[in-house]
Amino acid sequence: MLKAKDAASALTVIESGIPIDLLFTDVVMPGMLKSPELARKARERLPNLGVLFTSGYTENAIVHGGRLDPGVELLVKPYTREALARKVRHVLANHAQRKRG
Repeated sequence: MLKAKDAASALTVIESGIPIDLLFTDVVMPGMLKSPELARKARERLPNLGVLFTSGYTENAIVHGGRLDPGVELLVKPYTREALARKVRHVLANHAQRKRG
């Protein structure tokens, strides 16, 4: 697991070439680069990247008309370890399916 203190640092990690399967980020991150933009830039570089957002807010920058962008998942806070594990497995399974297809 790799960690970054903000979205800009996360993008630096993504651009480093280290193999990454999943981007897990809070919708609200410190710094100038916002999480939805981070996800967009990350998927430009890694098209099959799984993206999992988390948020304590029901209305936020990644929900458009009640829908998430294709390939983007949301885990609402607070969540249990089991809910996190289920969602991560789901996103990684979809990631593996995109890689094959």
